[in-house]
Amino acid sequence: VQLVESGGGLVQPGGSLRLSCVASGFTFRIYDMSWHRQAPGKERELVAAISSTGLNTNYRDSVKGRFTISRDNAGQTVYLQMNSLKHEDTAVYYCYATAWEYGNRRNYWGQGTQVTVSS
Repeated sequence: VQLVESGGGLVQPGGSLRLSCVASGFTFRIYDMSWHRQAPGKERELVAAISSTGLNTNYRDSVKGRFTISRDNAGQTVYLQMNSLKHEDTAVYYCYATAWEYGNRRNYWGQGTQVTVSS
């Protein structure tokens, strides 16, 4: 099982980044996916989530209207489009997969990708 994030980097305030998370080794299409982030000295927090079908999404209040989560089940990839980035968005961003499969709750984390918003 692998979740491999990419797309992080250094961006100026007001800029945009698109994170990608490519999944392998599990039945991606039945998993709810989400992006979380963790800033230095802070707890990991949920940023955005998307249901297995892609029909339902939710966002933390601080990113609503700026971030968009989407998924491509055929390509086994989940995305996070981040616009109008702010200093406070600086964090390591993690991809997360969760589902009931074969009678058990299964959860997987990616290794994270750094996003730094700075002028």
